[in-house]
Amino acid sequence: MPRSTAKPASRERHRRVLKQAKGYRGARSKRLKSARETVLRAMAFAYRDRRTRKREFRRLWTVRINAAVRGAGMNYSRFMGALKRAGVEINRKLLADLAVADPAAFTQLVEIARAQG
Repeated sequence: MPRSTAKPASRERHRRVLKQAKGYRGARSKRLKSARETVLRAMAFAYRDRRTRKREFRRLWTVRINAAVRGAGMNYSRFMGALKRAGVEINRKLLADLAVADPAAFTQLVEIARAQG
């Protein structure tokens, strides 16, 4: 009976890694060891940055809302607190979009917040 080897399985593993490394520069896309190191590093960064992206967008929305609210003569924290007290449940993403795309609607929200105190 012939000796069995891990050749098909290892070739498949190598092929999978090299396929993930496609587009990398130089040996990183050609040689298995370099490709594996680079792919693992890239996957770690991708995992980390999927979480970082959420933080960065929330910061961006906060800055946009703050700029729009200050233009209307109020500050961010008072505005958000007043909206919460008024029972207005609009998230920061939508508020930032309104501030940029529809200033009239945003001004109405500012007036609601002012009325709340």
